[in-house]
Amino acid sequence: MQTPPASPSDATSTSTPAPAADSPASAPDSPGGSTAFRDLVPGIAGMALVGSSVTVSRALVDAPLFATQAVRYAAAALLLFALARAARVTVHRPRGREWLWLAGIAATGLVLFNVAVVRGVARAEPAVIAVAVASVPILLGLLGPVLEGRRPSRRVLLAAPVVVAGAVLVEGTGRTDAAGVAWAALALGCEAAFTLLAVPVLRRHGAWGVSVHAVWLGALMLAGLTVAFEGPAELTSLGRVQWAAAGYLAVMVTAVAFLLWYRTVAAVGAGRAGLLTGVAPLAAAGAGVLTGGGVPGPAVWLGLLVVIAGLASGLRPDRAAGHPLRRA
Repeated sequence: MQTPPASPSDATSTSTPAPAADSPASAPDSPGGSTAFRDLVPGIAGMALVGSSVTVSRALVDAPLFATQAVRYAAAALLLFALARAARVTVHRPRGREWLWLAGIAATGLVLFNVAVVRGVARAEPAVIAVAVASVPILLGLLGPVLEGRRPSRRVLLAAPVVVAGAVLVEGTGRTDAAGVAWAALALGCEAAFTLLAVPVLRRHGAWGVSVHAVWLGALMLAGLTVAFEGPAELTSLGRVQWAAAGYLAVMVTAVAFLLWYRTVAAVGAGRAGLLTGVAPLAAAGAGVLTGGGVPGPAVWLGLLVVIAGLASGLRPDRAAGHPLRRA
C-alpha cells in the first residue's frame, strides 16, 4: 500500500519503504477484481471499532466538543507518527493538490462530521443520525468507482440498499425536525467524504500516509476552533472517565481504525469497502449489550441477518466491476 518516494525530499522520513506486499502494484486483488477475505478483514475490524465508539462517546456528552476532539486527534497523530517510524514505513510529504484532498478529509470526515453528530442529536433522536450515516454504502457504491476510473458495480449497487435496510432495522428510526434532517444529511456527506476524498491520494500515500496527514491536519483545525470558541482551559473540567474515553477514541477508533479502514479501501475499492460500514451499527449494538444495555429485540436480530445477506451478496466477485470507464 505504500510506494517509495520519487526522491528523498518527497518524504518526511528517510526510513526504508514499506514491504512490497503493502504496495498497490503488488496487491493480489485490485479494486475492480476479486475480493479476497483477507483484504476485507481490516475494514471489518475498523468498522467494529467505529461501532464501539458509540457507547464510549456517551462519556463525552458534557465535555467541550472542540477541545476534547483536538486532544484526541493530536494524540492519535503522535501515535501514528511513532508507529510509522517503528514499522519503518515511509510517510510521503504531500505536494500540490494532495494538500487539498487531505485537508478535505480532515475538514469533513473529522471536524464537520463531529459537529454534525453533536449538533444533530440536539435536534433529532440519535437513531436519525445513525440511519443517515448508515446510508453511506449507496454513495460510496455510486461515486467511489467513478473516482477510481471504473464503472460502478451492479452487484454492489444492489447490495448497498440491503445493507442500509439492515442497519435501519438495527438502529431504528426516530423523530426529528427540519434542522435535524439537515444535520443528518451533513453527517452522511461527511462520512462519505472521509472515504471518497482519500481515493485520489491513496495510491501514492497508502493507508499510513493518508491516516497520518488527515489526523494531524484535523487536530490543527480543531485546535484553532478550540481557541476561537471554547478555550483550552475547559479541558480541566474532564474527569478520569472522560479522559479514558478520549484515550480509547484516540488509539483504537482513530489511529488503529483509520489504518485498517484505508487499507481495505486501497485493496478492494471504495464501493465494496463501503458495504462494510454496515458492520458499525452491529458492533454498536453488541457493545451496548456488553455494557449492560440489554439483549437486542427481534428487529435488531433481523437487521443483523439482513446486513449479513447484503454483505455476502455485494462482496462476491463481479465481472463488470473492474471495467474502466470509456473516455471520450
